[in-house]
Amino acid sequence: MVEPSRWQQIIEQDPGHSQRYIQRFRMMAAEGRDLLGEARTVAAMCAPGARVLDAGCGPGRLDGHLHSQGYVVVGVDVDPALIEAAELDHPGPTYLVGDLAELDLPARGIDEPFDVIVSAGNVMGFLAPSTRVDVLRRLAAHLAPEGRATIGFGAGRGYGFQEFVADGQAAGLSLDVAFESWDLRPFTTDSQFLVAILSKA
Repeated sequence: MVEPSRWQQIIEQDPGHSQRYIQRFRMMAAEGRDLLGEARTVAAMCAPGARVLDAGCGPGRLDGHLHSQGYVVVGVDVDPALIEAAELDHPGPTYLVGDLAELDLPARGIDEPFDVIVSAGNVMGFLAPSTRVDVLRRLAAHLAPEGRATIGFGAGRGYGFQEFVADGQAAGLSLDVAFESWDLRPFTTDSQFLVAILSKA
């Protein structure tokens, strides 16, 4: 049994949290807010037809768009409520409930590796500290030989950027380039957000 993530702890203490999160993104979409920055970054990394894994997909805002553009998309999230919302609001991709610390898609009938793995929405900040390297190792195991992982999260969430890079190295992932936003602005020592693009070491 792996240590529960911070997200799991939050919804255990506040069962309504997931639904409020879902409604927040539905409202932003209804207001015409741009919710696809991460999807554009993925599209810049691979052509339609590529295989994309959304690790911590939430209610599927990226997945439905990428699917509509011709990508083969699998979304995984630990929260069944978020997966239910993804299937309702953004049908088309394959959605699975699962803990990233135990990710084993071949055991669930998905054998092919992925060209790009994306993890947005501060997923890394919600991981239990004891599972961080395991999660990154499992992501690396699901990458195609020339595949890349793009992972974004903010500062002040208990997971330092340098610690993350070191954990990635321990998990077999090397940092290719770092940005401070999903529109690929250069990362600096003052950056409060990290978008890391990593490949197998």
